Amino acid sequence: MAGQEVSSLPFGSSLPGILKLVRWPNLLMIALSQYLGAIFLIGPSERYLEYFKDLNLLCICLGTISIAAAGYIINDYYDVKIDYINRPERVVVGKTLKRRVAMTIHIGFNLLGVLAGALVSLKMAAINALAATWLWAYSNQLKRMPLIGNLSVALLSGIAIAIVELHYQSGNNLVYIYAVFAFFISLIREIVKDIEDLKGDETFGCKTLPVVFGTRSTKYLIYILVFLFTLFLLRTLKGIDSHNTYLYFIVMIIPALLFIYKLWVADTRKQFHQLSSLLKLFMVSGILSMILV
Repeated sequence: MAGQEVSSLPFGSSLPGILKLVRWPNLLMIALSQYLGAIFLIGPSERYLEYFKDLNLLCICLGTISIAAAGYIINDYYDVKIDYINRPERVVVGKTLKRRVAMTIHIGFNLLGVLAGALVSLKMAAINALAATWLWAYSNQLKRMPLIGNLSVALLSGIAIAIVELHYQSGNNLVYIYAVFAFFISLIREIVKDIEDLKGDETFGCKTLPVVFGTRSTKYLIYILVFLFTLFLLRTLKGIDSHNTYLYFIVMIIPALLFIYKLWVADTRKQFHQLSSLLKLFMVSGILSMILV
């Protein structure tokens, strides 16, 4: 019956579901991070129009967001049963969109991502193909393993920023600093989301950190990661010439302390969801801080 309901939906009514499935705001932030990175980190920013006219940067951006969109789709494809427990309101596959249609769109985005990369270079095509494979492995198996899945997402988040410098070869290490920033924020957020999704993951046998070690021990790991992240920021500040960027990273320590306090008292799924949202704001503010450079 459910299959008949889905199959009878016209494409126009499925489009909002597709946009929801690919997390379009996240794709927008990826594109923004790459263009801001090129303009303000690689620069000079006065020549910003050249970057908007650069077809290679457009292809890099298109390839990255296509692979990311495919990753979101395959992740939801494998997690339908878990999401009905953790996030029933977010379920699209099998509800708004037929499973085979979702898989077809997933394959299409992956092919588009690799093709867009190939228009830049074979190296870029290989990176996109590897990322697509990695995201499939993550959705199929890696995310159900303690820490491995978290590291996978975090690394890909960092690569999405670093790939711009890999192409332009400007020699500006600030791009890699932002890539490490994205890595740490993503890693911490993924672990927080695992605590938030504990009930569904435990029900279906996913061996995430909170399932294997418990919420309290997982919190201790997050404290360690925040401490390492803070050390990274303090160490990085010594090599930053931009006064505005220096000030931004100093100010970032304050919400980091707020996050620690909120994590300490967090006990409900709603509180962990709020922490996840707070970390997302950290990521957005970090991307926008590129303008300060």
